[in-house]
Amino acid sequence: MTPAARTQTAIELLDQIIAAARDAGASADVLIQRGFAARRYAGSKDRRAIRNLVYDAIRLCGERPESGRAAMLALAKRDPELAATFDGSPYGPAPIGDEPAAEPGVAPAWLLDALGGSGIDADQAAALLDRASLDLRVNTLKADVAQVRAALPEAVPVEGVPAVLRLPPDTPVEKSQPWLDGWIEVQDAGSQLVAMAADAQPGMRVVDLCAGGGGKTLALAAAMDNRGALLATDADRARLSRLMPRAERANATIVETRLLDPGREAEPLADWVGSADVVLIDAPCSGTGTWRRNPEARWRLSPARLAKLAETQRRLLDVGAALVRPGGALVHIVCSLLDAEGVEQAKAFLTRHPDWAAAPLALPAGTPHGPGMRLTPLSHSTDGFFVAKLVRTC
Repeated sequence: MTPAARTQTAIELLDQIIAAARDAGASADVLIQRGFAARRYAGSKDRRAIRNLVYDAIRLCGERPESGRAAMLALAKRDPELAATFDGSPYGPAPIGDEPAAEPGVAPAWLLDALGGSGIDADQAAALLDRASLDLRVNTLKADVAQVRAALPEAVPVEGVPAVLRLPPDTPVEKSQPWLDGWIEVQDAGSQLVAMAADAQPGMRVVDLCAGGGGKTLALAAAMDNRGALLATDADRARLSRLMPRAERANATIVETRLLDPGREAEPLADWVGSADVVLIDAPCSGTGTWRRNPEARWRLSPARLAKLAETQRRLLDVGAALVRPGGALVHIVCSLLDAEGVEQAKAFLTRHPDWAAAPLALPAGTPHGPGMRLTPLSHSTDGFFVAKLVRTC
């Protein structure tokens, strides 16, 4: 493909991504994969260049652009070589005329205000759009760090987090033997750290209430050394269906899955009421802490969407609380840096449940924040998270 054809393809993909963000459609990654499947003539270098253009444009534009062309024009203003590809050639974009380009920025204005009100300053906010590293969790049910490092010498340890190894972005780790053998899982260091807040031990009864594809479930199974009971639940059938094949590869034999009905999560969990040592809730959230990986997510949010997510989080915390035994713990996790989903949720829970208290956390990394702890890309080189451990005192 010519450089101009690459630019035009990026514009077309951006048009789809912008529409999907507006209408709650597929993610950017999915749309890019579909786009390449429909353009089999694009070679590997073409695909890499187009993907880079798309994501560079997404990261540059804080507000959702009007069009893919407007987003690419904003990028072209900073890159004369890219601007030169708007040459009107066959398969290329039309020449640049007197037309508006999208405005650069970190996020929509209302969202920047919300982050600022949550203690995220300009530098912290800008770091949310940095490119993320590729982090691995060593599966201690099958291997140790030394074995994995011998097999993947390019992987480097992350200071203070014993089972985390880090690789350069885009490393094809899923083709490696350690991954095929179940020695490793791809999981951000921050996700591993907040899972450690559960302090899951062998023999415990543990619930991962919003398990999704099971990243934290598998970390809990390893911490429990496959001893005890570990129930992984979710209301998303497709995501939950991916968990058991992963558990089999990881030799996580204590995992049981259970599909929940949205809005009626408590009914299938009646047999666990008042008996769990730990309930971990990695609740549905805005994902403001994951923009390094999903930068278009900030175009999907609205104040109404955020309020709906906060209500879901509140309901799930109350569902999870009913499962915890006296003396047990509820771990509230969001991959968000907005206090409406983190600090304020934890405080509101403690107000609704006066027989509960926030427990201090001693994680290898993180900054105290309200009744819990916060991780950020700038301060901790992880995705952004809030985690609080709430203990049922009687």
